[in-house]
Amino acid sequence: MDSPVVKQQMLIRRPIAEVFEAFVDPAITTKFWFTKSTGRLEPGKRVRWEWEMYGVSADVTVKAVEPLRRISIEWDNPPVAVEWKFTPYTGHATMVEISSSGFRGADNEVVAQALDSMGGFSFLLAAAKALLEHNTLLTLVADHNPEAHKKQE
Repeated sequence: MDSPVVKQQMLIRRPIAEVFEAFVDPAITTKFWFTKSTGRLEPGKRVRWEWEMYGVSADVTVKAVEPLRRISIEWDNPPVAVEWKFTPYTGHATMVEISSSGFRGADNEVVAQALDSMGGFSFLLAAAKALLEHNTLLTLVADHNPEAHKKQE
């Protein structure tokens, strides 16, 4: 089986500079996706993203950052390539497209990874849209699986 490419997109009705910044600046991204980051996305940089409520993290290598156009990363364990494309849209809006690829393993594992990626990026885009358009924190990433939250000691 060929490894699938997962694609998601969402129109965010905010200027491209504001939308792009929300994805490279962890002070903003932590409001709608991960809860902690070791730094801003910059070409060649390695950062760690944490989802503290789940007790998980991802090490990310930033492959490319083209201001106001594109972000390309690879996360470890398992290595998956992720790319965001930002396109200006009429009325000061921005189309955000996310693709992820490079899933590995047995066929059933690849399918599970692709479906998980699709669901996760759907939550990410919806939460980003709510924050940037309406200044509303939806907590979609945390609330989609509250039983999986790590136990507080």
